[in-house]
Amino acid sequence: MKTKIKLTIILLFVFSQIFGQADSKIIEAFKTSYALEKSGSFKKAADELKKVYSDDSYEINLRLGWLEYNAGLFGESAAHYQKAVTLKPYSEEAKFGLIYPKAAQGKWTEVINIYKKILEINPASTTANYRLGLIYYGRKDYTTAEKYFTKVVNLYPFDYNANLMLAWTDYFLGKKNKAKLLFLKVLMNTPSDKSATEGLKLVK
Repeated sequence: MKTKIKLTIILLFVFSQIFGQADSKIIEAFKTSYALEKSGSFKKAADELKKVYSDDSYEINLRLGWLEYNAGLFGESAAHYQKAVTLKPYSEEAKFGLIYPKAAQGKWTEVINIYKKILEINPASTTANYRLGLIYYGRKDYTTAEKYFTKVVNLYPFDYNANLMLAWTDYFLGKKNKAKLLFLKVLMNTPSDKSATEGLKLVK
């Protein structure tokens, strides 16, 4: 019995040493990748992490997604971000990360769907609402854009960007009185704003 206990203790010690060494290598790989990223060597930074890559590591996949995106490797970046999303389905940071390579590839339908998935988990996400508003505004779908900008303004009533975009959206929807009030609010925030000043002249 005592022999079994001693053997168990020895095995636990050996495993702790092995895992401790593995953890040290991972931390060192992250450290090196940060230094290489700082110098602009994104691919080399990614290669350092690939040396300690683990398929079930959310953190490594997330960071590889970022580094490969910056290296212009959009397909590889999307694959690693998608892996991170799969590992942590409720993660907003992984979904926001996945949007970078998808947008760079011009896959706007997928980008919209990712933002909507974020809003399913967190309806109050101002970033997702605002960016969706920008996409629909760019498509001149002002009715849909208004919905998303309004959500942001309801949460941040004095926010410069959201108020300005909602003002222009309402202007194009023919809601000039509402647009006027919003342009005025923007000018309270930033008195010399050229866009709001121009908008205010148009609605007077």
